[in-house]
Formats: sequence, structure tokens, C-alpha cells
Amino acid sequence: MLNRHARGFFTSLFTPLARWLLRIGVSPDAVTVVGTAGVMVGALVFYPMGQLWWGSLIVAVFAFSDVVDGIMARLLGASGRWGNFLDSTLDRAADGAIFMGLTIWFFTEGADRPIAVSALVCLVLGMVVSYARAKAESLGFSANVGIAERAERLASVLLVAGLTGLGLPPVVLLVTLVLLAVASVVTIAQRMMAVRRQAMAAAEGTAST
Repeated sequence: MLNRHARGFFTSLFTPLARWLLRIGVSPDAVTVVGTAGVMVGALVFYPMGQLWWGSLIVAVFAFSDVVDGIMARLLGASGRWGNFLDSTLDRAADGAIFMGLTIWFFTEGADRPIAVSALVCLVLGMVVSYARAKAESLGFSANVGIAERAERLASVLLVAGLTGLGLPPVVLLVTLVLLAVASVVTIAQRMMAVRRQAMAAAEGTAST
């Protein structure tokens, strides 16, 4: 939902920045790498220190590099397979770092095992959500469906984690993570069913020829 409704707004917002970066010789790949590094610093340095607000703010700022590098690639007309591979691979690393940072904090000084376990479950399920789509596309199918795509997962966890750092009761973060885990399971099921329908249709088409 966020991908569909917010992409146009953020594209308009960040296009001037993308043009400026290209003018000074910055490549889309460089923006991808720096953005991922910033996300990982925010998640793996600030979260384990208990700085949930600052960690979330840093992650959110650098996460927008995912929009900027895509705009830059389109402006260059160079949105090829290498850039897509690099972006997708580093996205997985960034996503994992966010939930790992939360897991570390709440397993240690944060001392909240339910939140830590929930964050760990979200980490694993998030990887499966992404893998399901990637595997489907590698087989020639489409799996761009689901109620909990990457944008929704990141927006929800960053917002609530940041507010938790400002005094929001931790139980709200726990509920958010549990709901996110459930939504991820539903998304995995939706993608599996979508691919199954396509596979069966393809098999029927082959059998009828």
C-alpha cells in the first residue's frame, strides 16, 4: 500500500536531490552502499545501546537512499540487472540489521524477552517474505502481493521503536511486532498461493497444447 500511494510523492520530493548527486558525479551504486551502511549503523550501534529514538531516526533518514538511488538510475537510463541485484541484496542486509539491533537490546539491557523473541521472529519471516518473491520471479512468476511488503514492515517498526525510545510503553512495540509477524505469515501464504495459481495455469496451458 505504501509502495503504491507514497512512491509518486517521494519521487517528486527527492528528484532534485537525485539530479544534484548525479551532477557532482555520485553514482546510484554509491548511494545504495552509503544508505545501507547508515541504516546498519543506526540499527546495530544505536539500538543495542538503547537509543531507540536516535537509532530509528538515523535508519529512517538513510532508508530514503533506496528511493534516491532508484530515481538516479532512471534518470541515467541505467536501471539494469546489476543495480537491481545490489539494491535487493543490501535491502535484505539493512532489514535484518534493524530487527537484529532490536533483538540484541531487548535480550540484554532492555531486558524484555517477549519483544526480543518477537523481533527475531520478524527478522526470519521478513527474509522469507522477500525470498518468496525473489524465487518466484527467478522462476518466471509474479509474487508482488501481500499485506506486509517491505515498506509497511519498516515504517511500522521504525515508528513504534522510535516512539518507544521517547517513552511509549514497550507493550505497544510488542503488539506491533506480533502483528507484523502475523502479517508476514499472511503475506508468505498470499505469495505462495499466487505462484501456485500461476504454476497450475502454466501447467494446464502446456497440457492443452
